[in-house]
Amino acid sequence: MLTLLNVKKSFDSREVVKGVSLQVEKGESFGLLGPNGAGKSTLISMICGLVPFETGDIWIDGKLVSKNLKEIKQMIGVVPQDIALYPTMSALDNLVFWGRMYGLSGKDARSRAKEILEIVGLTERAKGRIETFSGGMKRRINIGAALMHRPKLLIMDEPTVGIDPQSRNHILETVKSLNEKGMTVIYTSHYMEEVEYLCKRIAIIDDGKLIASGTKKDLNNRLAGGTVLKLTVDSLHPLFIEQLKKLHGVEKVIVQPTYEIDIHLHSKMEIVAGVILLASQQGVHIQSMQLQEANLETLFLQLTGRSLRE
Repeated sequence: MLTLLNVKKSFDSREVVKGVSLQVEKGESFGLLGPNGAGKSTLISMICGLVPFETGDIWIDGKLVSKNLKEIKQMIGVVPQDIALYPTMSALDNLVFWGRMYGLSGKDARSRAKEILEIVGLTERAKGRIETFSGGMKRRINIGAALMHRPKLLIMDEPTVGIDPQSRNHILETVKSLNEKGMTVIYTSHYMEEVEYLCKRIAIIDDGKLIASGTKKDLNNRLAGGTVLKLTVDSLHPLFIEQLKKLHGVEKVIVQPTYEIDIHLHSKMEIVAGVILLASQQGVHIQSMQLQEANLETLFLQLTGRSLRE
């Protein structure tokens, strides 16, 4: 459904997308992970033809974006980070408006809008003005607008930012259902748990570069240590950090500026006692300690040395 080959983009003298190549198959749900400022939104804008790219090529359903833009725009539904709705209009009227913008007739747009309201679970609020809706309800209508023309490819850019848990769960279930019915979905987020739940394959972007991609199993297999011991301490004593790295069974130590230390282990071996003894010897007070299985968040830390949400 989508192929990117060595795509680059700069603003002024700053390169924000640095030779990204990836492929999304028809009917799959593909996750695009990365912190704020990683280049995800710029990449999406180039896929949609809203921002020109300097080098490389992008194909959607076998067609070059640069040469078939009008046709390609009819294939794509985009859910932007910001709410793209008219606040003084009703939910129904907003959906009808966007349906007409996509080329639906008045009758078809109204019929489809009613279907969409059912899909996003807001049929009873059809006549309510958008300005009276909660943040989560606005985002659900925002998703509905992108579905009006029955796109082949749905691109969702941080669709659950700043909303209540109920709306978030509803959005996740809606996306899962759409994908199970055959719609290709690209889901961008900096919430690891959402991408892990929805997506079969995942790409991780940082500083404009594609640093890892594959299935969840593929990515987890890249982890240096399968278990992580997370510490919160009162001081980041340099000698303590250096000696942690030398403990038997320690693969890697990542220090966060928030007085947190992630110790990546080869296995679930008995290491806690050694860490506690070392901290005591160096006068470092451990405020909390947690042993957890490695996940995508762990992989991101290993690859970039920082948290996804930084």
